[in-house]
Amino acid sequence: MIHENQAYEYPTNNILSVLVGMLIGALAGAVTMLLLAPQSGKDTRMQIQKKGTELRDRATEMVDDTVSQVRTNVNKITTGVKNYGKELAVEQLDHVSEAAKAGKKAIQSS
Repeated sequence: MIHENQAYEYPTNNILSVLVGMLIGALAGAVTMLLLAPQSGKDTRMQIQKKGTELRDRATEMVDDTVSQVRTNVNKITTGVKNYGKELAVEQLDHVSEAAKAGKKAIQSS
């Protein structure tokens, strides 16, 4: 029985058992697939190698695209930060210039 102040704890034995069962099932499925394949082992190995190469090429292409997008975004952000910095510097220089003019005017009027 769970009281109001107690949190439910999942039994770790059940989770571990489920994970082990899934692993064993996956291995059994892979072995069954290879044994019952409608083609020879040599053809299957060639097909696996070909698909592996295609998958590697697609993954490499996706990584290259992602890297180029990240670089583009970094360049945009860097440019934006530089422009913001320039605008901020100009704005601060304007404030300093106005303060200097006000100080000069105050000195001249006294």
